[in-house]
Amino acid sequence: MNSEQLSRISTYFVSFVTISIWSLLIWQYFNEGVPSHYLLQNPEFPELSNWWGALLLPFLSWALLKLIKNRIVNSPEESRPLLTKQVIISLVLSLIYGAILSLSFLYGYSEVSSVLFPGILCFALFFRVYRAEFILGFIMSMSFVFGAVLPTIFAALIAFASAVVYFITHFIWVKMRSVKVTKQAA
Repeated sequence: MNSEQLSRISTYFVSFVTISIWSLLIWQYFNEGVPSHYLLQNPEFPELSNWWGALLLPFLSWALLKLIKNRIVNSPEESRPLLTKQVIISLVLSLIYGAILSLSFLYGYSEVSSVLFPGILCFALFFRVYRAEFILGFIMSMSFVFGAVLPTIFAALIAFASAVVYFITHFIWVKMRSVKVTKQAA
């Protein structure tokens, strides 16, 4: 894929996200009203309206897709098809993961959601879940249940924590391998 094709796909995706969130908000407005959420479900914290999603989701989609596009365009030509497949698979998997997490919380399966949320850090041992495609899928799938602001905050925290876990784990792994190679050489 070249830069022009990726730009076109990004435009379609951002348009789809914008139309989807505005449709959802308008439907909510005319039915039971646009919901608001509290941080950590505590009424003492500020109330965050889902209306913020009308601005936040299109902007996040655009910004994260720009990061993804830059990573693909700046990669070697021969690795672009594989990288594009990896990005799509990562996006779909994070959409599914976030949807399962959201639905388990929504329907009262707190045991499942309490395992899935920190479970992302277990995946961070092996995968770079701090990348833009994972964050985008996670935020998109959770925003229809929790609004856009809370998933964005949680995704930022999880992205930071998963980057720390990933890099520390791989640093330790490299050091252990170098010690093993040094012992074998001696």
